[in-house]
Amino acid sequence: MRVSSFMSSKVIAARPEDGIRRTFFRMRQHRVRHMPVLDDAGNLAGFISDRDLRRPNWVDETMDIAHAYHLDDKLTVGDLMTTNVLVVHTYDTIKKAVGYFLEHRYGALPVLNKAGKLVGILSAHDLLRALDQLLDQERKGSRSSSRAKG
Repeated sequence: MRVSSFMSSKVIAARPEDGIRRTFFRMRQHRVRHMPVLDDAGNLAGFISDRDLRRPNWVDETMDIAHAYHLDDKLTVGDLMTTNVLVVHTYDTIKKAVGYFLEHRYGALPVLNKAGKLVGILSAHDLLRALDQLLDQERKGSRSSSRAKG
């Protein structure tokens, strides 16, 4: 089972200069929780989640300091995005992707092709579809082996 079989190829991307409020509402409009961030050349520059937009890590950096944080367009996606992005490739196995999800507690990963270009997103929901397909195959296999014995 390869990543390419389950990834979502419809990619809604952000730019580093996009305002965070506008990006949050784009995510809501397209019903996505994660967005790759592309530079001017169309290369993956970062990754951002709705959680990053709602409450960035620096807001809670220490218990004794309170930071005012407002979801507005004064901050940009480039200010909050993750830049050291873990990716999977179209040719990677679903097992490898699941390992990344479990180890790092990610909700989605960008998918790159052999040339290193963004071609999709693999989400936890996509992994559930893979599991469902695997379980269907297992059920069909157990039914056919039961018939062969009978």
